[in-house]
Amino acid sequence: MDMSLPAPRRVVTAVLATALALAVGLAVVAWWSAQRAADTERARTEALAAAGAATQAIFSYDYRGFDASVANGRQFVTGDFATEYAQTTSTLKAAATSERAVVRAEVSSAGVVRADPAEVQVLLYVNQYRRNVNIDGEKVDQNRVLLTLRRTDGGWKVVHALAI
Repeated sequence: MDMSLPAPRRVVTAVLATALALAVGLAVVAWWSAQRAADTERARTEALAAAGAATQAIFSYDYRGFDASVANGRQFVTGDFATEYAQTTSTLKAAATSERAVVRAEVSSAGVVRADPAEVQVLLYVNQYRRNVNIDGEKVDQNRVLLTLRRTDGGWKVVHALAI
């Protein structure tokens, strides 16, 4: 006695199995896409918040506590940019001290340019209020800065900065 299914039933079974496999595959792709979109949105929000604090710390200093200002900025940078930041601030220290310079950076506006779950680019409009012995009162420099932040174990850190 032959226990195999008749030909029409085998075809129906094969079609149903194929349809089920396709449906499961589409569900997995849809779930993955939704998860990635949620992860990207979370990255946008977190990095945008981190970018504001990072900008204030990186682009501000006070000659009276220059090393503390630099240490504050250092906690927001990583990778090659951390090295660049260290080099820049070490050359700036003598001038800042001799000119008794105080620079305070404030973000007036910011927006995400590009984002994925691991890296976000943020464009920031930054006002730098500066005082030193060479100027009367306080001057304001208006700058645009493009920061690239990367997710690290220590939170979102700046890996690249570009004044534009």
